Amino acid sequence: MTQAAAPPLLTLSGVVKSFGAVRALTDIDLEIRAGEVVAVMGDSGAGKSTLVKVIAGVEPADGGTLNWKGRAVQLSSPQHSQNLGISAVYQDLSLCDNLDVVGNVFLGREIRRGGVLDEMAMGRRTRGLLDSLSIRVPDARVPVASLSSDQRQIVAIARALLREPDLLLLDEPTQAMSTQQTNKFLDLVEMLRDRGLGIVFISHTMGDIKAVADRVAVLRLGRNNGVFNVHTASQELIVSAITGATDHAVAHRSTERKEDGV
Repeated sequence: MTQAAAPPLLTLSGVVKSFGAVRALTDIDLEIRAGEVVAVMGDSGAGKSTLVKVIAGVEPADGGTLNWKGRAVQLSSPQHSQNLGISAVYQDLSLCDNLDVVGNVFLGREIRRGGVLDEMAMGRRTRGLLDSLSIRVPDARVPVASLSSDQRQIVAIARALLREPDLLLLDEPTQAMSTQQTNKFLDLVEMLRDRGLGIVFISHTMGDIKAVADRVAVLRLGRNNGVFNVHTASQELIVSAITGATDHAVAHRSTERKEDGV
């Protein structure tokens, strides 16, 4: 008897998010499986960062259905998403420059023994996390302010991995990196995928997407405008969906509304 395939880690169906009168996301469909990188692309204001915040529980969806491992859920808070197994690394990294690496990794989740910080335990755990990643941080006790862009990103990822998540959200992770730093970081993304993590990778750089993503979902004006297999879809096809030269879902829905007399 053939064993049934595992359900996707996360499935979004018809997800809607508004901020007052502004509709940021409309009827968003997305599926992320374990061991794959799903890129999200789109122009500024397309809804990419809002999508990450919805999944992370920072900005709960106003409507639609979200399923986690086949079970309907409401990602109502960051704590709820984290408890399920979802971790996010945002564009600004949210690091405290005056704290050392260990302090940043355990910020808000410090280990205490008898009411006293267990610096040795946190140091061991931090070094273990850093050693498991492909970009080296020379000393876990140096202030984060002294680190390079890729090293700072690694500290933020180590903090995200502390809870051993199943799904990792990366919002424009290579934006401030040099070409050499970016290449090292993309190797890390591939390594995490090979470990079985599902990864949502938001980027505006086609080269990064082509290097590590399995599929790319394009958002345009807060709507799905195509999901493409990165290995078979041409760069021109993806770019046309981003710019609106090819209005996949957007044009289809607009036609449906006109036919309905809306």
